[in-house]
Amino acid sequence: MSEINMGEVERLFSSAPFIRELGLELVAVTQGECRSRLVLAERHLQQDGFVHAGVQGAMADHTAGAAAASLVPPGQRILGAEYKINLLRAARGEALLCTARVIKAGRTLVVAEAEIRCRAGEDEKLVAKAMVTLAVVGEAV
Repeated sequence: MSEINMGEVERLFSSAPFIRELGLELVAVTQGECRSRLVLAERHLQQDGFVHAGVQGAMADHTAGAAAASLVPPGQRILGAEYKINLLRAARGEALLCTARVIKAGRTLVVAEAEIRCRAGEDEKLVAKAMVTLAVVGEAV
């Protein structure tokens, strides 16, 4: 196996203005896997006080992208091609925790899955599951 491309994973979290604004944090990276956390604030909620579906989608997509980026050689980038998310229950709590794993890494496409759990006090519940397809591209896109 090749080395983990930590430079690219860290770049994804530090250089994406939307992700920084959202408050998404990198927690851990291993070969083909990434974990992230989002401490919830009022700006992440929809009209009824639950975490907005768009926030969950962005978290799943970005964390899966980082899992895929951990596998690409220097000079390659990951871009989202498609994702589907199932919102399993309404999310309300202090933080979202996402774990994404690469299922299939090809030369041009990578498929990953992401699970989002919501932590409320000592309780953690699975709130969303996503399938994410990512394109492997050169630096000059």
